[in-house]
Amino acid sequence: MLEIGRYRITAVQDGTFALDGGAMFGIVPRPLWERRIAPDARHRIPLAVRCLLAVDPAAGRVILVDDGLGAAWDPKRADLYAIDKQPTDLDAALARAGVSREAVTDVILTHLHFDHAGGTVRRGADGAAALSFPRAVHHVQRRHWQWAHAPTERDRGSFRPEDFDLLAHADRLHLVDGEEELFPDVELIVSDGHTVAQQLPRFHGGAGHLTFCGDLVPTHAHLRPSWIMAYDLHPLTTLEEKKVLLAEALEEDGILFFEHDAAMAACRLREEDGQPVFAAAVEV
Repeated sequence: MLEIGRYRITAVQDGTFALDGGAMFGIVPRPLWERRIAPDARHRIPLAVRCLLAVDPAAGRVILVDDGLGAAWDPKRADLYAIDKQPTDLDAALARAGVSREAVTDVILTHLHFDHAGGTVRRGADGAAALSFPRAVHHVQRRHWQWAHAPTERDRGSFRPEDFDLLAHADRLHLVDGEEELFPDVELIVSDGHTVAQQLPRFHGGAGHLTFCGDLVPTHAHLRPSWIMAYDLHPLTTLEEKKVLLAEALEEDGILFFEHDAAMAACRLREEDGQPVFAAAVEV
């Protein structure tokens, strides 16, 4: 647990999965990226499904950033993505943090790809779908909500409408228009490189901040601005967005929180030859 101003922040993990290493590093040659994250026999690299829990005790606010993969995976796709909920899933991680699903007041969804919003809906014993966090308001950028319902052929496979369509009919959806302070000391940064209107929460406190990097910087191996995923819709936009994010973190002693890094939850940066680079891992 890490305290950032009014917020108590805890990493809560919904297991692991794996994606093709080449896709995760785009044009970076394999001899370079495999030194950082070794692939398996099927050329996949291990990735965490790490969400963020932020509790403001004074305000009674319990925020969850992204909600993981969920449970709606058939054996074929579970094998394709090497989905593994051992030794932990989101329920177990929340329980260790002393939080129930009913206690969550807000879910901030960075975007609606299956590994970020897959846990929004779950099915009961009768097969009926219900929101996994029934009391929570779910915050999504309006432009991204619209995009997720009409994606291109290039990114259609990243969205599963069954993960989020129920939100439209449950009076638990807040569509956000651009960057804003969503809650006291919680700023939303809009990023358009990976997908349209991904939102990255930044928690402010004292002299520093913590930024949930989502898929703008999925692992610490992606700290180099030019190491960009092939999944990104606009890689040159990603390049510029990463430069800004890293410069801000360096200038303000900010912490970068990684959603997909299997080795570490967060890190701080240092300056080397005028550039921000990895300094040290941070326990969260």
